[in-house]
Amino acid sequence: MTQSQSRSKSPANWQPATPEREGLWIFTGIRDFIDDIANTSPARLALSAFVVVIVLFTALLSLPASSATGDFTPLHQALFTAVSAVCVTGLTVVSTAVHWSFFGQLIILVGIFVGGLGTLTLASLLALMVSKKLGVRGKLIAQEAMNNAGRLGEVGTLLRIVITTSVVIEAALAIALVPRFMVLGEPFWQSVWHGVFYSISSFNNAGFTPHSDGIVPYETDLWILIPLMLGVFLGSLGFPVVMVLQQNGLNWKKWNLHTKLTIQVSFILLAAGTVLWALMEWDNTRTIGNMSLGDKITHSLFASVMTRSGGFNLVDQNQMESTTKLLTDALMFAGGGSASTAGGIKVTTIAVMFLAIIAEARGDADVKVYGRTIPEGTMRVAISVIVAGATWVSASAFLLLHISGASLDRVLFETISAFATVGLSTNLSAELPPEGVYVLAVLMFAGRVGTVTLAAGLALRQRSQLYHYPEERPIIG
Repeated sequence: MTQSQSRSKSPANWQPATPEREGLWIFTGIRDFIDDIANTSPARLALSAFVVVIVLFTALLSLPASSATGDFTPLHQALFTAVSAVCVTGLTVVSTAVHWSFFGQLIILVGIFVGGLGTLTLASLLALMVSKKLGVRGKLIAQEAMNNAGRLGEVGTLLRIVITTSVVIEAALAIALVPRFMVLGEPFWQSVWHGVFYSISSFNNAGFTPHSDGIVPYETDLWILIPLMLGVFLGSLGFPVVMVLQQNGLNWKKWNLHTKLTIQVSFILLAAGTVLWALMEWDNTRTIGNMSLGDKITHSLFASVMTRSGGFNLVDQNQMESTTKLLTDALMFAGGGSASTAGGIKVTTIAVMFLAIIAEARGDADVKVYGRTIPEGTMRVAISVIVAGATWVSASAFLLLHISGASLDRVLFETISAFATVGLSTNLSAELPPEGVYVLAVLMFAGRVGTVTLAAGLALRQRSQLYHYPEERPIIG
């Protein structure tokens, strides 16, 4: 045998020529592409993942099997519903109970569960499924999303804890709701479906309801209202807070700063919202004016919980006083906790800015709270989130005013509800033409992933600087 023949038959140069393996380069290329994004920019992967998921659910909701009539659903209606579900908003352009079949409602429910996992969590999950690992940058961003809560820096542990927590809480809520629906006369399987739907919708702060008249028929039924409020409130706290509570219970001293600020500000907003909403609507006969004292208190507490991202409503939002709508706008824009299923600019953002104002008023050089100093970089991120949110809302409101011709209070209410992924509505969404529907769909997407991605991106963009320009302070105020 010659030397050249020996080389041609050596194992190092042998390659199979099967057509099946020749076609695997496509999947390998996709894997490498996603792996590269995951290691260089997990935030970009999160955006891509949400877009892919929304496109998939839009296609599924467009199918005849998804509608109750067996017809194709128009693109703008299917897209809006898919975005609203995946972004856990709850705004609708068609009735969830009337327009969609059981298959369509199931698709919506799966979209809510997937969207409720969160932007960075979904990105980590996608990258972990495809490439079996994340780079150091991806793990740091995932850990940052969970507020550096111990083992959460490990993506596998992060996903296990987040998904397990979601399933356990949602199962507990369903167990509480299903028997009540059965007592109210619903068949067993219908009660199970409604209980599961409301449990997932409430914990993920989605606000979707499988009943044509929503939860208005249960406006005095505490067996249904209390689980809904608990689900929404727990979901709005965020997974980092839930993890700290699981590990340390109610031991205040062992809580980290994020948990302290989130819980404290959440309860302040809850109490203030309840009292103010009650004062403004107490004598309004179109809402709660003719109710008993107990029902008025229940409605006020329920409204305060839901305005910060829950989206369920017991009264017609169009019938509220103008002052109440303005209060609702403010609470919706505030939102819930970071890395939660709630939207808005987040309560920790409000806390940081409030503490910065107090420090400036006192003349303090540092922003301090609970024995900790808040870094200047955190305050810059908070300012960026607030300005970005206000810009999105203002630009969208301008477009919708031009498109719809509706009054400013209705347009502003709808745009803030969309951006903050709340789901409360003056029914403007259902009245908009397709171009207005697309504007709200983009706003919901931006509200769900925009500020979180911005915050994560800014937090990681710390450049070393070898020089400083001379300082000069412009006149402020």
